[in-house]
Amino acid sequence: MLGILFTTLATALSLLVVDLVVPGVDIATFPAAIIAAFSVGLVNASVKPILSVLSLPLNVLSLGLFSLIVNGICFWLAAVVVPGFTVQGWLAIIVGPVILSFVNTFLSNYLVARKNDFNTKTEI
Repeated sequence: MLGILFTTLATALSLLVVDLVVPGVDIATFPAAIIAAFSVGLVNASVKPILSVLSLPLNVLSLGLFSLIVNGICFWLAAVVVPGFTVQGWLAIIVGPVILSFVNTFLSNYLVARKNDFNTKTEI
């Protein structure tokens, strides 16, 4: 349960960074970012595998570059269902998920390291 909370928090903070860096991505409030983080996770877990299988021939022909389009569609789909989270334009659809992935990986690794440091200090 705590892992889901950390993952959602890291994704919400990553979405706020994407809001600052990528033009066309807009998140109105921090609660909207938390709901958007949950929505992005839900779309990536449910819709993305289906889209990935359906787009496999295009992905093979493009040597994997079509997966950027699939990620962008999932990112945009998450924005469609969350009020206060908008994604407009192809730049936001393609670059937004890439930046989100980099920042989310960094924050997740940081939070795991901090959690491990905390656990080590409490065991003494």
